[in-house]
Amino acid sequence: MENDANGVHFSHMRTAIKLAKYALDHGETPVACIFVHSPTNKIVAYGLNDTNNSLSGIAHAEFIGIDQIKAKFGVDRLLDVFKDLVLYVTVEPCIMCASALKQLGIQKVIFGCGNERFGGNGTILSINKDDSTRSPSGLVYESFPGIFRKEAVMLLRYFYVKENDHAPTPRNKSDRNLDTETFPDMEWSKYVERSQFAQEFGSQYLEIFDCNQDLPQFSTVDCDLIDNPCDDIINYLETQINSFHLDNIHKKIKLAK
Repeated sequence: MENDANGVHFSHMRTAIKLAKYALDHGETPVACIFVHSPTNKIVAYGLNDTNNSLSGIAHAEFIGIDQIKAKFGVDRLLDVFKDLVLYVTVEPCIMCASALKQLGIQKVIFGCGNERFGGNGTILSINKDDSTRSPSGLVYESFPGIFRKEAVMLLRYFYVKENDHAPTPRNKSDRNLDTETFPDMEWSKYVERSQFAQEFGSQYLEIFDCNQDLPQFSTVDCDLIDNPCDDIINYLETQINSFHLDNIHKKIKLAK
């Protein structure tokens, strides 16, 4: 990818997609996320949907990650931590999660595909940039879609053609066919301004914004990414988050000054 930001987004969203695949393989809705400390580019926390296992409608991936951050840094430090965090999540945060992220002061959200029923970052409501809730600083947060979008869609389709024994009223899905060819248009203007898009991804891609196309890196589905098992992803993420210590980072910053 042509600039550093795109390369970072590619790497971290690839990790989130692997975690979503892990969720799918273990009977969960395949939505997952990681929280990244932007000054160091280190993973701080992760989450995957736990609604089936917990039988709780609010056990969304973002809240699982937020609970990890609370446990690691304490409630009193949440706002200080969140101002430097970027969330990578496979599906657009719902209205509930979008509001929570805004109130915690998240720096930025990068997501894969839109949430056509409950999207809170542009598809249904734009909680991240409206006046319905306030962040601690009074600022809004930017949210960019489209990274591994088709892979995120395919994981959801895999889930919705499978039987879900945890559903309140399980449905017979034997007549459902898996669509691997058609995808909704990438309507960039729902989520970002043209100038924001150019700043984040590069002005050379503005024609893609104007034509509602996918970025060239994501025009085709990476089948290996969503078809192969990802059972090692949890150990990888646990190693990453256990190696991150915010106090050490702050000490280095103070010494540098």
